[in-house]
Amino acid sequence: MVRLLLKIQRYFWRKPVRFLSFLLFYLVAGSLVYLHTGFSSNSSAGTRNLLMSEKGMRLASSEVGQSLGLMRRVFRDTQRSPHWHRPSWLKENGQEGPERSSQKRDYSNSLSQGVNHRSTKDVEDGRSKYIGCYMDDTLNRALKGVSFFDYKKMTVFRCQDNCAERGYWYAGLEFGAECYCGHKIQASNVSESECNMECKGEKTNLCGGANRLSIYRLELSQESARRYGSAIFKGCYRKPENATLALPITALIRNMSVDKCVDMCTEKELPLAALSGQQCHCGFRTTLFTLHEREDEDLCMQRCSGEDFESCGNEEFFVVYQTQVQDHRCMDRRFLPTRSTLLVALASFPGAGNTWTRHLIELATGYYTGSYYFDGSLYNKGFKGERDHWRSGRTVCIKTHESGKKEIEAYDASILVIRNPYKALMAEFNRKYGGHIGFASQAHWRGKEWPEFVNNYAPWWASHTLDWLKFGKKVHVVHFEALKNDLFAHLKTMVIFLGLEVSEDRLLCVEGQKDGNFKRSGLRKLEYNPYTPEMRAMIDGLINTIDSALKKRKMSGVPEEYRPR
Repeated sequence: MVRLLLKIQRYFWRKPVRFLSFLLFYLVAGSLVYLHTGFSSNSSAGTRNLLMSEKGMRLASSEVGQSLGLMRRVFRDTQRSPHWHRPSWLKENGQEGPERSSQKRDYSNSLSQGVNHRSTKDVEDGRSKYIGCYMDDTLNRALKGVSFFDYKKMTVFRCQDNCAERGYWYAGLEFGAECYCGHKIQASNVSESECNMECKGEKTNLCGGANRLSIYRLELSQESARRYGSAIFKGCYRKPENATLALPITALIRNMSVDKCVDMCTEKELPLAALSGQQCHCGFRTTLFTLHEREDEDLCMQRCSGEDFESCGNEEFFVVYQTQVQDHRCMDRRFLPTRSTLLVALASFPGAGNTWTRHLIELATGYYTGSYYFDGSLYNKGFKGERDHWRSGRTVCIKTHESGKKEIEAYDASILVIRNPYKALMAEFNRKYGGHIGFASQAHWRGKEWPEFVNNYAPWWASHTLDWLKFGKKVHVVHFEALKNDLFAHLKTMVIFLGLEVSEDRLLCVEGQKDGNFKRSGLRKLEYNPYTPEMRAMIDGLINTIDSALKKRKMSGVPEEYRPR
């Protein structure tokens, strides 16, 4: 035996490669044996689970009749307006969810079951108010707006958020997985016990029942646009002196309704639809019809002949909607034809709206903006200047969040975007933990991340602004809130500051495309104020510091809305 071992030792000693090969083979063989053992165990467990599920199915055979009635709903056709144009993601994707025959529940439970599943927070949480359980009919929907289904992840908030984002006043959930939106409830309410199906994405809430809707009244923020289906309601406006020149496409429509006019303008590929009684006008925003002087909606209160709850304007006033058609007059962008020797910074604290401001500048000027950094997600969304070196001279301005004397003096001029720190901090926190248009989770807000973030970032908000005011060679200050409130005027001054020609038609086009893909939904709010008294005291002191610094440079101070309330 000893001789055999000595021979093996000499064999491997002469050829070390042989020993390494043997060791590798040993390790691979051991791994294969281990994986095989685990696979066998999982297979056995899976077999046991399969046998148990088959047994459960046999025990539930007495309820097959009820389940078959529910299965028919999976394959039904939802009635919609035949020519209504809506976003493709809201249309059915053609894939059916799991068969509803597995939902073998008793749908005649008492009222207490519905109440127990719906807490006070669910009934009224600041962003919506639960108003009751209502009947629904596949041939005559209670909520006649857009709809979408999700047979795996539907939640109450997801339905509310999608309806609110499109400006609807009501959101209804049905069969645990279906979401319907609308401006008016056209059905009668029923007992709460009939809305007793759990949401597919959260078992703690109820999402309607069989032909029953759990309906919420949405408390839309001021930023949320009012909509009719996929069209955005712009308001009531005085009819221009030469309406045919301002809106060149005109037609007389019998039984006029909002969707008929919107459909016609959409088919003509025009972004504005204006109703005046039986007439429908289509066109663009121009200097002849700017949509800047909005009138009281009571002046347009003439009911449409084709529907009983919408206004269609009259001979003196237009009711205006923006269609889904994109205004292409401001969508072309390119690099500067000749390289610029001047470097203009677009500076801001993170969360102050830099990406949105870049979007506006690119549409208004027709030229790409650059960045001190590189963000692949922004490049994929159309910011082609992301890949250029920030000193390339091919972009009209350069995004930066940097501060400090050396970094700032590298630029010849700068546009400094300042935002209310209370809003900027929350926006950056959402971006950090949820992406450019996502949201941080409740766990992040309530955990240690938020206090640490405020303590670190709030002083940076102030020092960033002070550095640019102190070291910037030529600084043009833009307040984010002022830009939102009067986009045309402030964007025009920014274009002039950049030394570029102003096109008012292009600026009007930007007003219609201002949101782009860089705006969070206006509905989603925290259920509480995340700022503690200590945080507010610190931030209020920083606001006063920035206000004084602006006034010392003969600039207007911070907007009043920065002030604590």
